[in-house]
Order: sequence, then structure tokens, then C-alpha cells
Amino acid sequence: MDAPADFIEVYSAALDAVTCDAIVARMRASDALSPGQVGGGVYPELKRSRDLSISDRADWADVAQTLNVAVYAGLLAYLRRYPQALVAPLMLQQPDGQGGLRRLSAGDIAALDDRALGQLARTCLRPGAINLQWYRAGEGGYPYWHCELFPRAADCETLHRHLLWTVYLNDGFSAGETEFLFQQRKVAPRTGDLLLAPTAFTHTHRGNRPEGGDKFIATSWILFQRAEALYPA
Repeated sequence: MDAPADFIEVYSAALDAVTCDAIVARMRASDALSPGQVGGGVYPELKRSRDLSISDRADWADVAQTLNVAVYAGLLAYLRRYPQALVAPLMLQQPDGQGGLRRLSAGDIAALDDRALGQLARTCLRPGAINLQWYRAGEGGYPYWHCELFPRAADCETLHRHLLWTVYLNDGFSAGETEFLFQQRKVAPRTGDLLLAPTAFTHTHRGNRPEGGDKFIATSWILFQRAEALYPA
């Protein structure tokens, strides 16, 4: 009997090592990094890092595009394994050819080719803001057990988060894993690997302190489209 799914997926070499090295070099040279925030505030006892949000920066647009392309490929693979990520929350329908609508099943999603699945994914989901993070050896980390889904902003943007993702930009250090509490699983950073997992409390996690070398990652979320886009008047 297969082991129960933990909904934590790691896709090896989602980004090539040369590209990862180039991003790390640009991070090291940047004077725009600032102390990492937790829920909009700086709490170094919870998270100690140097961060750079790049989605609204023209000088980092190429990196944001490269990361989003890599994550998009992983997302399609994730939706094929877990089509319920689309059909369970959204009750999707399509024309039945007879003037009516037919409810889509998980099997329908899994059977779509990449083009059709991609179109459906883009209709339902959108990329979040990308944050580059630098954790220094022996001191940096995100030891606070946390999840990614919480009520904060007036526009409820943080409640639209559906999946979290991390691209590990380097390795060559010990520890520094992404550790999931309830799944009792540690994901060791490997250059270019992509991690995808749900955002809710069921996947409470933390970032362990790297030892023997600095750790660099890119992180963000896959969000639902806003209601006005999903359910137009």
C-alpha cells in the first residue's frame, strides 16, 4: 500500500546551477537588501535574514521572469498529481456541448495536456511577489514555526495564498533545511530544486539555521485569482 501523501513536492533541477549562481552573485553585490520581515514587521528572534522583494523592481525583472517560468513548470506537475488543488475549492465547470455546463472532476484535470492545463491554471491562479532571502551561516534562519495563510491586509491578499514555493539557490552547507512540523519531514536544500507545498496550518514549517556556509533562496506563493476575476458579474 502506498504511503499517504504529504503534499510536499520537490522538483529537482527546476533551475540550472549557472542561473542560481548568477542570482546569488547579484544578491551578494546588492545594496538594496533589508532585514527580513515576519507578517510585515522585523522580528529577528523569529527570522534573521537579509531580503529583497524583486517583483516590482525593473532591475530584477529578468530574475523574476526566470523564477516564475521555473515555478510554472513545477506547478503543472503538482496539479497533475493533486488535481483537487483546483477542483476542490473552485467547483470548476465547462460547456457540455449541449448548451449546459458539466462539472469538472479530478480525472478531467489530470487528463488535460500541458497547454490546456496551463490555461486553466492561469485562469484560476496567479503568481505572488517574489522575495530573495540570504541567511548567514551560524546566525541566520527562520526558526519560528509558521504557516503562510493568515488574515492581515485589508484586501485579504494573504488569504488568497494557496501554495508556497521555494527555489534553493545554493547548497554546500549543513543543516538549513525546510522542516515541516506535522509531516515530520526535513527538505535539504539542493541548488536549483523547487519545493511546493500547501500554505495552511497543516503545513506549519520553519527554516533551520545553515551551518558552514550561507544559504540563499527565492520564495513566494501561488495565489487564487481574486473573486472579481473568478466570478465576474
